[in-house]
Amino acid sequence: MKQMKILGTGKYFPEKIMTNDDIAKLVDTSDEWIFERTGVRERRISDLAKEEFPSGMAEHAARMAIKNAGLQPNDIDLILFSVTIPDMLFPNTASRLQERLGITNQCGCLDINAACSGWVYGLTIANSMIQNGTSKNILLVGCEMTSGFNNWNDRSTCILFGDGCGAVVIGATPAGENSRFYNGVMSSDASKKDALTLPFGGAAAPITHDVLDRGDQYCKMDGQIVFKNAVKTMAMHSETVLKNAEMTLDDIDWFIPHQANLRIIEATAQRLNFPMNKVIVNVEKYANTSSASIPAAMDEAIADGRIKRGQNILVAAFGAGLTSAAALIKY
Repeated sequence: MKQMKILGTGKYFPEKIMTNDDIAKLVDTSDEWIFERTGVRERRISDLAKEEFPSGMAEHAARMAIKNAGLQPNDIDLILFSVTIPDMLFPNTASRLQERLGITNQCGCLDINAACSGWVYGLTIANSMIQNGTSKNILLVGCEMTSGFNNWNDRSTCILFGDGCGAVVIGATPAGENSRFYNGVMSSDASKKDALTLPFGGAAAPITHDVLDRGDQYCKMDGQIVFKNAVKTMAMHSETVLKNAEMTLDDIDWFIPHQANLRIIEATAQRLNFPMNKVIVNVEKYANTSSASIPAAMDEAIADGRIKRGQNILVAAFGAGLTSAAALIKY
C-alpha cells in the first residue's frame, strides 16, 4: 500500500495587524483582559483591495507549498480546499484557486466545510486518495477570512478570530523513505451544533433587511460549551489515533492542536499529560484562523527547523458542528 508524504508546505497572512489595543478602541476590553482569557496579542485582518479573500490568500500559500515540493502548478491533480466562508457560494473556492494558479489540467476541485476541523478532515481524505492511487499530487489548503463574520461590537467573539492560510502538497512516499499517515479520526456531534453557528446567509435563512437590522448576520457562540467539548474531543481523538497506531505519547515529537485559544491548548495538553514544550503554539500572533491554523503552524515550525523529517506529528482540531478530528503522521 502506498504511503503519504507531505512534500511541501506554505502559508500566508495578511499584512494588516490588529492588536488587542486596537480592539479596545471598538469595545470595552483591554490587552490584559484579552490575553489572560485567550493568549492572543494580535491577529491579521484581510484587505479586499489586495484580494485577501480566501482564494487570493490561498494563491500565495499554495505557490509556496508547490515550490517547496519541487513541483509546478500543473503537477497538482486534486485541490482540496477547507474554507468556512468561501469566496462565494458557487463556484467553489477550489475552482477559483485552480484558475489563479494557472492550472490547465482540469484537476478535481473540492471545497470542504467542517469549520476549524476542515483541514484535518482533508488530511485524512487526501491520504485515502494517495493510498488508492486516485491522485498523485494533492494540494490541501486551509484558508479562512474569519473577519468576514466578526461582529466588532461583540466583545465575546471579536477578540478571538483572525485571517490567514496554510497549504500543503501531499504525494506518495518515495521508495526508501519512511514518511507516512498512521491513522486519522473524523467526527461530529450535531446535538451541540447551535453552540457555534452563523445562522443567516444560507438557503434555510437568507440575509434580509430584518436580519441586517437586528445584526444577526454574524457568528454566535456559547463559549463554555465550545471550550469543554474542544478539550474533551481533541484529547479523546488524540488518544484514539495513538491507540490505533499502537503508539504512545512518548512516540510523538510534536503536537499541533487547532490554535483557537491558549487556555484550550494548555488544557488539552494537560489532559493528555503531554509537555507544552513539544506543543506548537502561535495563537498569540494570529488568533484563531480556523482551519488555516494547523497547516500554517506546521509550515512555520518546519521553516524554523523545529519539525524535521522522520518526526512523528500529532494534529487535532475541533470546530462548528461540533466537528472534531485528529491525525497522526510521520513527516
